[in-house]
Amino acid sequence: MEWNATAGKRVMVTGGCGFIGGHLVRALLAAGHEILNVDKLTYAADAGLIDEFEKTGHHRFFKADIADAALMRLAMIDFRPEWLFHIAAESHVDRSIEDPLDFLRTNLLGTGALLEAARQTYGEGFRFIHVSTDEVYGSLGEEGAFSETSSYAPRSPYSASKAGSDHLVRAWHQTYGLPVIITHCGNNYGTGQFPEKLIPLAISRALNGAEIPIYGSGLQVRDWIDVEDHITALLAVAENGKAGETYDIGARDEWRNIDVVRAICGELDKIRPDAFPEGHGCLVHHVGDRPGHDFRYAINPGKLEAELGWRAQRTLAECLPDLVREAEKR
Repeated sequence: MEWNATAGKRVMVTGGCGFIGGHLVRALLAAGHEILNVDKLTYAADAGLIDEFEKTGHHRFFKADIADAALMRLAMIDFRPEWLFHIAAESHVDRSIEDPLDFLRTNLLGTGALLEAARQTYGEGFRFIHVSTDEVYGSLGEEGAFSETSSYAPRSPYSASKAGSDHLVRAWHQTYGLPVIITHCGNNYGTGQFPEKLIPLAISRALNGAEIPIYGSGLQVRDWIDVEDHITALLAVAENGKAGETYDIGARDEWRNIDVVRAICGELDKIRPDAFPEGHGCLVHHVGDRPGHDFRYAINPGKLEAELGWRAQRTLAECLPDLVREAEKR
């Protein structure tokens, strides 16, 4: 493959056709970087993004499994990335409970294959940014927040596989000196999210007049962040973060699951007041709770804010009406 020279960096993104990865690739292209997008195109990927990205002339797509160590090494030899954002992952907790071995393969073996390929090929100025999750820390009580020094206590196959991948990344830094950075983020929302996640699931089901399932009481609390804010944080980390460090990314925006769904129903009541005389809230259906369901997540992003000057700019309350209206128009 031949690569166009730009004033930007050569950036490899794994999972660049996924929700977060797609938003990151779009931002990197807008900033003038050259992109190698590695994606297996599993069920949650949006293959339509490839045509959009390739119109820029600075994007190349490589359909591959990140757990294929030989292919990852060849890709890095050919492309010589200066930054590598590792986002590709199996990420849905319910699916991890049903089929945990897929999560171990992608999240552990895939991360190991990338680390080893990077170790054998990286050059001066290289950075390996490993995008992880707040779920590695386990569950919080009613008070407190996770920080970079919180102990790991994963409670699902998904979070355990991500915790394991974090440990691999740190080990490659400590043992081989690979310049890595780890980020942990809370629940993302935004346009283009696959409808297995709470917000797009609730919106799509409500628009179709279907029941909206809520696990248990729905009182579980999550820390929400707009995907565009997450992307600006990742770019700040790549530009100015310190190798070997961890940065927790959050918007200080906690919501109970049931309140998120009620807010969605409230927005739809404004748009479609005649659809359900008693309100879209009648569609909420409480189901048996998920095994090992974490009660609460919350992130203290103070380190990122103080060291890199980043701060989230959006709240769920501000963004939710637009998300609902965009979905209703489609």
